[in-house]
Amino acid sequence: MRRARRRRAAIAAFLAVMGPGIITGFSGNDAGGVTTYTTAGARFGFSLLWLLLIASLSLGVVQEMCARMGAVTGKGLSDLIRERFGVRWTIVAMAALLVANASNVVAEYAGIAASLGLVGVPSWVSVPVAGLVVWALIVFASYRVVERALFALILAFLAYPVSIAILRPDWGEVSGGFVPSWPSEPSALVMALALVGTTVTPYLLFYLQASVVDKGIDRESFGSARIDALMGAGLAGVFAFFILVVSGSVLFPAGVRADTAAEAAGALAPLAGPSAGLLFGVGLLGASLLGLTVMPLSTSYAICEAFGWESGISHDFRDAPVFMGLVTLLIAAGGALVLLVPHEGLLPLIVLSQAVNGVLLPIVLVFIARLASDRSVMGDDANGRVRAVLAWGVAGL
Repeated sequence: MRRARRRRAAIAAFLAVMGPGIITGFSGNDAGGVTTYTTAGARFGFSLLWLLLIASLSLGVVQEMCARMGAVTGKGLSDLIRERFGVRWTIVAMAALLVANASNVVAEYAGIAASLGLVGVPSWVSVPVAGLVVWALIVFASYRVVERALFALILAFLAYPVSIAILRPDWGEVSGGFVPSWPSEPSALVMALALVGTTVTPYLLFYLQASVVDKGIDRESFGSARIDALMGAGLAGVFAFFILVVSGSVLFPAGVRADTAAEAAGALAPLAGPSAGLLFGVGLLGASLLGLTVMPLSTSYAICEAFGWESGISHDFRDAPVFMGLVTLLIAAGGALVLLVPHEGLLPLIVLSQAVNGVLLPIVLVFIARLASDRSVMGDDANGRVRAVLAWGVAGL
């Protein structure tokens, strides 16, 4: 009886803090993530699955550190970077983050337009409606309501395992992808870097730590928050695996080298049936909406924390004008670019965002590794020897 009561109490404690880690993990599988995993499967089959496993484990290590820093210090990542490393490094990191995230917002809108375009909804309808709904949710709703809405969007990812059930891939062939090997094509290195970069994304690390602080998670409740962070990384890896297996099972054998998730969804319909293509489009829509919500929030959290401005979802324009103003600017500008700039003109912008993310990621990981190991910042909760080796190992990778 006592054991059952303790179990119920533990479950209740976990449910109270659950959210930041799981939402952060799934947000990495946004439109850019879906595109990367789809392209990896279409071009190289299952041969990079072993690298996806390493990247997912790395994400778990980094998410745990960020959640721990947020719970112990009560401060966001950019706030700690400013305090520990000074304003110059903070400005460099924030400028790179702003450029990358602004470009990524464009990619999320492109994913929304492409997924709804599969059922005949024109972009001039889908883009402004999506932007207005997301903006109203962030500006007028509380943190709890926004978090529940993000959880609802996560349900769209169930489209990918359902697609797997329809396709019934050869699991023996799939499991061979976890044996380290290297494709002969020169572009494999670029794809490998993209696979790691889209799994461990800089903006998500700022968002996770800020949302831990915004939700009020402290050191006493961090045990449950750690489970949430690790679970989020694990689930993100599992669903990335599903996406890659779908494209590797259908597009790779057919020689379809899809460059975007929208192209993959369109190609799946004639190859695997309309239901598979539609399900892939549903997953892309949910992923894009999730990214469109988290991306502006991450940027606003990071920049406002870095320069000491008020931030938080539960604030309004009067309490946090810069925070809400940045959210509004990113959502409005991203939507306008997608509607006004031809698709061919958007591709260099999206590629630029991935390049900036690639430059920013190792810098941010070094900041995280140093902060999480610094006893003047973390006290007794600083990284021990094993955690420090893992942290620097991920930064080295």
